[in-house]
Amino acid sequence: MSYFEIFFIAIGLSMDAFAVSICKGLSLKKIELKNSLIVGFYFGLFQTIMPLIGYFLGSSLRDFIISIDHWIVFVLLGFIGLNMIMEDDNNSKKISNQGLDFKTMIVLAIATSIDALAVGITFAFLDVNIFFSTLMIGIITFIICAFGVKIGNVFGHKYERKAQVFGGIVLVLIGLKILMEHLFF
Repeated sequence: MSYFEIFFIAIGLSMDAFAVSICKGLSLKKIELKNSLIVGFYFGLFQTIMPLIGYFLGSSLRDFIISIDHWIVFVLLGFIGLNMIMEDDNNSKKISNQGLDFKTMIVLAIATSIDALAVGITFAFLDVNIFFSTLMIGIITFIICAFGVKIGNVFGHKYERKAQVFGGIVLVLIGLKILMEHLFF
């Protein structure tokens, strides 16, 4: 898998957390740099950890399902992407008034990184440098979410849904590309 593809997977995975970051920005009356860094840290950390966990889970099952791995990758990425595209817009509005305390941020970070766990499983079946890939996913998520807090505070809900749909489309297209490569090339 190329660095370019990893980059777009990272962007796609970060879109749920970005949408939540926008909501966090909406809920804060005054934005301080530390608020953006806190949100970026939690989401970036969990977007780094979850694919690693998924990768090691997938690696332990690799010998059992190597002949259908491309279908698994396609189904998982497609499911995650379609779920992001079709997700109820009210979910992000429900969390917008919650604070930046440890308990709230852990729950949100886990909830927005479940899809990263599934992507980590797919990485086990692909030629991927897992440590570079997860680090890239975490750093990109950190940056996008830190800016998301500021964007949410300035622009509101205008772009939140579009970002989530874009992320879903990216994941579906990458899953389709991987399936096509295995079936036809």
